[in-house]
Amino acid sequence: MKRFFQTSRFLAAVPFFFASAFSNASENANQLTDAEKAEGWVLLFDGKKIEGWRSYKSETFPEKGWLVQDGTLHKQAGEKPGDIMTADTYGDFEFAWEWKLPAKGNNGVKYFITKERGAPVGHEYQMIDDETVKDPKSGNASFYLVVAPGSNKKNKTMGEWNSSRLLVKGNHVEHWLNGEKVLEYECGDPLVMNQIALTKFKKYPGFGKKVRGHILLTDHKDPCWYRNLKIRELK
Repeated sequence: MKRFFQTSRFLAAVPFFFASAFSNASENANQLTDAEKAEGWVLLFDGKKIEGWRSYKSETFPEKGWLVQDGTLHKQAGEKPGDIMTADTYGDFEFAWEWKLPAKGNNGVKYFITKERGAPVGHEYQMIDDETVKDPKSGNASFYLVVAPGSNKKNKTMGEWNSSRLLVKGNHVEHWLNGEKVLEYECGDPLVMNQIALTKFKKYPGFGKKVRGHILLTDHKDPCWYRNLKIRELK
């Protein structure tokens, strides 16, 4: 899959990628700068209350298991509240967030989530302690089971805050981790579809192709913390 890590001409032509989404993240958590507002960014969590999120299986937010804690959106350990997802759907977008996990922790952000599949199945930006991973396609920042991240990946020590970014523009998708683009792929590309045919996702029609959908935060058994969740739609 060497092809996925080549620099795309797309990047030179589209000036969407600015570091401002992550600037001063620790000092100004859950806030937008004037520059970000001008660029079209919208907060998906303000650090105080939960709005714009719902359960995958219902229109409401879980009554327990997900809570606001010290300016973070916290998935508690030992609870099984289910996945949560954005109330809105997105086509072309840039989504940025910060997250942390404990040692050996596992979680993820999924995108292209639709009701039509009948399950919370989508492309997943994997968030995991790489010490527990054997297959790079299941590693931190991978497109889970499909595309492994590149060798330029810079993991933080578990328990520290990581910065992630996901970009979808047309069929083009990028995963970023801690300021570095670690993978890119094209939805529907034969190499992507051939790999999907080797995974559990092969039973879902259209998996691997671009669709408009929700963004979902997974409910794995491990605790996870989120902050600075923000998005902007691209035209």
